[in-house]
Amino acid sequence: MARYVAEGHQVRVVTCTGGEAGSVLNPKMDRPEVVQNIAAIRREEMARAAAILGISHRWLGFVDSGLPEGDPPPPLPEGCFALVPVEEAAERLVREIREFKPHVIVTYDENGGYPHPDHIRTHEVSMEAWQAAPDPNRFPDAGEPWQPLKLYYSHGFSRSKIVTFHEALLERGMESPYQEWLERWDPDRPDVIERVTTRVECADYFKVRDEALKAHATQIDPDSRWFAVPVELERELWPTEEYELVHSLVDTTLPEDDLFAGIPKETS
Repeated sequence: MARYVAEGHQVRVVTCTGGEAGSVLNPKMDRPEVVQNIAAIRREEMARAAAILGISHRWLGFVDSGLPEGDPPPPLPEGCFALVPVEEAAERLVREIREFKPHVIVTYDENGGYPHPDHIRTHEVSMEAWQAAPDPNRFPDAGEPWQPLKLYYSHGFSRSKIVTFHEALLERGMESPYQEWLERWDPDRPDVIERVTTRVECADYFKVRDEALKAHATQIDPDSRWFAVPVELERELWPTEEYELVHSLVDTTLPEDDLFAGIPKETS
């Protein structure tokens, strides 16, 4: 996002829920007044992150479903995003698409990146909105139809990437925070890196990315494994972000190195 803003593109993030059911994951922020006001604080965090990245941002206004834990997991709370009919949620996203008129959409894959019910519902809603936004018969009161040109899944957490960082840290005599993570990784689970079609060079913007992450202070501990790999080492070992091209209405040659590949510059 920071790269494309720097190159003159307009970028918008649409957030489906307010994160009301989220936990405080940063021990430094785990205080009663924070826990009691988590929704308002997360709105402030998102505003700071958006300002750092230079993007615009919208909330769809749905209620966080939470991440059910237990065996069996408890039922989802009534009225939460994951239980809202896809058609209803898609109408709100279609409004955003028709207003902003994006040429490229990036969303979660069918597994939600990891199987949080809101991530999976976001995937479902995004795919429905992709189909509906250009159709004048769908949601006629949601603005003039608009046809996005490309849709991608984001694949930020491949096993290959984690292994690369883990081994590099150990080779340099540094502590790696990834050992337990890798031990829990299902060896039979395919690595999403195999699905990647598009690697976007963005090493020059890693510091901006880190500052935007830190803006989400309830979620991101600045002393956590998110920042275990020094930026210079990260630039050397893995200077890209990875995506999977799912839909394209323009001439496309794979692999790509640009989300806007194939889109005429006067259009994008």
